[in-house]
Amino acid sequence: MSEVELSCLAYVKMFLHASTFPRCSVNGLLLSSSPTEGAVCVTDCVPLLHSHLPLALTTQLALTQVDVWCAQTQQRIVGYYQANACLSDSSPTPCALKIADKIAEQFSNAVLLMMDGRKMSPSYRVPPIVMYEHKDSRWTLKDKHTIMLRQWEETRSIANQLLNSCDHTLLVDFDSHLDDITKDWTNQKLNAKIMELASPANGNM
Repeated sequence: MSEVELSCLAYVKMFLHASTFPRCSVNGLLLSSSPTEGAVCVTDCVPLLHSHLPLALTTQLALTQVDVWCAQTQQRIVGYYQANACLSDSSPTPCALKIADKIAEQFSNAVLLMMDGRKMSPSYRVPPIVMYEHKDSRWTLKDKHTIMLRQWEETRSIANQLLNSCDHTLLVDFDSHLDDITKDWTNQKLNAKIMELASPANGNM
């Protein structure tokens, strides 16, 4: 059972994606720039959609473009995340399972991460995530002791700070990019803002 480490950058962007579109289901891809052996280190994420998640054509277009970008930036897709519109429902939907299956075909240690809307309040002390791993052709709940989010308090503070300062408006998902192709779905501006707030010396990134 491989360990999964979630970076500050990846978590904050997932949190802001779900918070920016609170009445919608949102999804995205989990990326890693670490070696393929050993623990899965999720170093970044690409927010994809906030409407019509099951649209196969849009999803395939996004996957293709992200694949190309990953090849250019020495990264790879290692998982999928989703937040459901219904806050009380953190179960993987058929859409989530289908996309996660596709990723698992290319990366055997792929993870499926669901955001738990009930635990996304600023005061909640536990990461609002539910993670699944691919075992025996099925997605099963991952042992929470194998999931690491270093410097959680600092990461939570950065996410809330960006939300309170309205910097979450910097976030661009693939949906928004399709509406206006001048918008950068790789989120370089937001990445820089998060890295500015995080302290590499403390291991946040």
